[in-house]
Amino acid sequence: MSIDLSKARDFVYRNGTLFERALFAWLFDGASLERLQQIILCYKNADNGFGHGFEHDLKAPQSNPLALEYLLSVMRHCDIPPGPILQGSAAWVESQMDDEGNLGNPPENRDYPHQWWWRENGGQTMPDSIVGNLIHFGCAGPSLIEKTKRWARSKLTLETIAENEWLFMAYHAFDFFFAVDDFPGLERFRGATVDNIIDCAIKAPENQFDSLFAFAPTPDSPVARALPDGLLARYLDALASAQQDAGHWVDQHDLPQWYPMTTINALLALRRYGKW
Repeated sequence: MSIDLSKARDFVYRNGTLFERALFAWLFDGASLERLQQIILCYKNADNGFGHGFEHDLKAPQSNPLALEYLLSVMRHCDIPPGPILQGSAAWVESQMDDEGNLGNPPENRDYPHQWWWRENGGQTMPDSIVGNLIHFGCAGPSLIEKTKRWARSKLTLETIAENEWLFMAYHAFDFFFAVDDFPGLERFRGATVDNIIDCAIKAPENQFDSLFAFAPTPDSPVARALPDGLLARYLDALASAQQDAGHWVDQHDLPQWYPMTTINALLALRRYGKW
């Protein structure tokens, strides 16, 4: 099936947020990076955290870890230069940490629309992906990194990595261990993370296939090179044939609010692998 970029654009512009429309325009239509960065800054609060429903499943305006986690993952995956976006972010994250390194969430989160899976904790409490991506962008100081390493030594063990059965959730270990350059047994943790991604990818149903490209964004990425023969081709063929008549790709939970971003991610993966 050929990719219809025009239909995808129409869908994202009809259904996406202002940020998603600007991201699509920058990635696929050569639009302004500065405008995209300015739009992202509209989600930033005076305390240097992010909120305002940037992550679709938690709509609170208050600064919360989930909004920053999602922002960082999009910025890294889409290669968005940070410019002024991440100024003060590391200090904000450290201010949210308890003595064990867990992240706190404002209780007001629950006063705004949110998906049920955020009800118990009010949002993300794990710092691994956030700090890993701040390291990736050169924005994490030594104190924050050391606190997160201590957290990881007790919470992100080889056993917990191997126990993960959901391809998407491998991002916790991947974002952290492929960003730090000094951690006891680092190569074992990286190897265990890749092994878990491959194991999950072999078992994943087709509606989860788009998740793989968060870990294998390009053909020369370490995870892409480590995949068994034929698996990557199967994923790409399925992704290339999954565009819907309305122009979009469907997310793995069939949540319409995620269709525009899923569409952007699918197009980006297919372009990077030369499929359109």
